[in-house]
Amino acid sequence: MTRRQLAEQFRGEIVELRRALHQVPEYDLDLPKTQQLVLNALEGLPLEITLGKELSSVTAVLRGGRGPGPVVLLRGDMDALPVTERTAVPYISQHPGMMHACGHDLHVAGLVGAAKILSALKDELPGDVVFMFQPGEETSGGAPIMIREGVLDAAGRRADAAYGLHVGSANQPLGMWSSRPGPFMAAADQLHVRVVGAGTHGATPYRGKDPIPVLCEIVGALQAMVTRQFDVFDPVVLTVGRIAGGTKENIIPDDAFFDATVRTFSEAARTKVQQAATQLVEGMAAAHGLTAEVKYQLGYPVTVNNAAEYEFARSTIVDLFGADRFRERPNPRCGAEDMSYVLQEVPGVYLNISACRSADPDAAPDNHSPLADFDDSILPDASALLAELAVRRLARG
Repeated sequence: MTRRQLAEQFRGEIVELRRALHQVPEYDLDLPKTQQLVLNALEGLPLEITLGKELSSVTAVLRGGRGPGPVVLLRGDMDALPVTERTAVPYISQHPGMMHACGHDLHVAGLVGAAKILSALKDELPGDVVFMFQPGEETSGGAPIMIREGVLDAAGRRADAAYGLHVGSANQPLGMWSSRPGPFMAAADQLHVRVVGAGTHGATPYRGKDPIPVLCEIVGALQAMVTRQFDVFDPVVLTVGRIAGGTKENIIPDDAFFDATVRTFSEAARTKVQQAATQLVEGMAAAHGLTAEVKYQLGYPVTVNNAAEYEFARSTIVDLFGADRFRERPNPRCGAEDMSYVLQEVPGVYLNISACRSADPDAAPDNHSPLADFDDSILPDASALLAELAVRRLARG
């Protein structure tokens, strides 16, 4: 029986699990209901299970009957978003203000399906599989915490390869796989700036030091900086998403603030933009006789797919589903992912699969939308691929 045929046997169970998870979305690192649903779904399987200490993670190890041999890690993130759901599905969120708007409920169900398939094949496996059920992808980064707690060495030796997948609710037709070698998703950092002046009456600005026009100049100058100091083929995206300052139209405030997200696709550009942005902000404030306090906060690093593992995953998808089910992305995505921390330590690949329910993917609500609607009919394919990647990678040695 093929892995796809095995996956079909578990279709009902994993779809039911996904819909149960969808009704109880939980946020950040503490996901008690989600964790319990995962444990219930894994009950009876021949797994060695460890729970996280700092977060509601689940790590499960499957010992292959023909091991010891290589170790493959399969990862699925579990957390939801602070979004009020506005879909019409019968299994809509029962937690007000929370929603699985990024499809992590499908990630969990797909990984559980892979655990069921591989458990059925346990005696044939020449190595071990680690199943990484991870909280906190959308917030503070659950992956580095799980790494610190030993997930990469959960089998007693370091994982040799790592694989994960992400579903999408828009942009590609249902069931389409996609990825690319090398940088696949951006690093995401934060730039926080406080421009400090001296407040006074709005009618007499010369009696103070107005931070607001200086802050506005800085915002514009940052946009020029990323187009003039950085290679267009190694781009930087800098977006100011919040500006605050003042209390009333006729009062010049003492200070003004902005917060920005900074996306880069290489460590070289990431290091350079941190230095260049800080220098620009401080220099422009000083040119106007003001000061600036700059905090540059590093977030998730670039998600980089190992070239050899990418080719292995691509060929596996083509073998299982046909060449028409895979598209190589020409460019990286600007979103960020804390699977990047795993791929910094272990060669592997991160993949996308479309769960778009709409006949017009380009018009469909995207991930993070309160209207995002994921078609869980793709779950057996997700489980089958994760299982097949593990089987083939273990056999390769």
